[in-house]
Amino acid sequence: MPFALETETSLNLDHAGICAWLKETDPAALERLWAEADQVRAAHVGDAVHLRGLIEASSHCIQNCLYCGLRAPSEGLDRYRMDVGEILACALEARRLGYGSVVIQAGEDPGLTRDHIASAVRIIKQHTPLAVTLSLGERCDEDLRAWREAGADRYLLRFETSDPVLYRRIHPGLPGVASDRLAQLERMRAMGYEIGTGVMVGIPGQTWDILAADILRFRDFDMDMIGVGPFLPSPRTPLGRPEAAALRATPGDQVPNDELTTLKVVALTRLVCPDANIPSTTALATLDRAHGRELALLRGANVIMPNVTPVEYRARYEIYPGKACIHETANACQGCLQGRIQALGRRMGKGPGGRQKADSEMSGSSDLHH
Repeated sequence: MPFALETETSLNLDHAGICAWLKETDPAALERLWAEADQVRAAHVGDAVHLRGLIEASSHCIQNCLYCGLRAPSEGLDRYRMDVGEILACALEARRLGYGSVVIQAGEDPGLTRDHIASAVRIIKQHTPLAVTLSLGERCDEDLRAWREAGADRYLLRFETSDPVLYRRIHPGLPGVASDRLAQLERMRAMGYEIGTGVMVGIPGQTWDILAADILRFRDFDMDMIGVGPFLPSPRTPLGRPEAAALRATPGDQVPNDELTTLKVVALTRLVCPDANIPSTTALATLDRAHGRELALLRGANVIMPNVTPVEYRARYEIYPGKACIHETANACQGCLQGRIQALGRRMGKGPGGRQKADSEMSGSSDLHH
């Protein structure tokens, strides 16, 4: 069952306080927020930036999510699905580059069968010391148990929004199939997975109250990994068309899908979940190619997921337009990221980079008041 963590902070992190910080525009106040989040990050997860090699294993999907370019009704896509050997080759490349873990990500693809993924996980574990995260959508417990038994360490399943009405609007689901991502996350925790989730910032109809509730949900469920990115719909989807503007909340209450708001969510997430692993997401880097990754790392993030998918597949994994780094080789990406990380005075993480829970859930203090 969900539970609340005790925190020792003078920053107001109740629902009203989080809403106020999300709406804050004063540069001086925001500088204090950024500094607080960075201090908590340093105290709880240190200066290491862990790199997780991203393997985009399949662009097939049976879901009809109203914003994702991989949705089942999308036409004209050159879809692909990696075999086990291709997945292993990506993992070996991640190991060669010094990464401590890989993330096998895909659309919700029944073609990635229980045996297919179990074989891929097992062979990665046989040939490398890498931790393996899976991000394959909503799957049955039998699949999840088999993959855990094969050696998978973590599972990432974003709940996208904690508001059930908004969730159903953007995720129509499959006929006769109930969707409860938070329940799946709890079952996976019981199976021994580290669990990860996340939300999109700026979904049409998302209000400040909804987004504040999302951040508190991260804390209440004690998430191990939390990914936050801006809402970037594909233009080939219903929510990527101009008429989607009619779904927006009333003026002043609609959350924008911009960089500043996303960074506020990263910072507040670090403050309420001090020892979670929080990535600087590719979606944020897509909004700001020059500085997006660095700004997130300076506001609480401690993970980056460089792409180790073969270049010929990357552009075909078309979840949203203009995705960053789709034409860069894994070598070029690693060199770029190493330079960016070192320029911040941070260092490349070593090993699998799992969550290290503190003896006290929040031993730091804050002098921030709102």
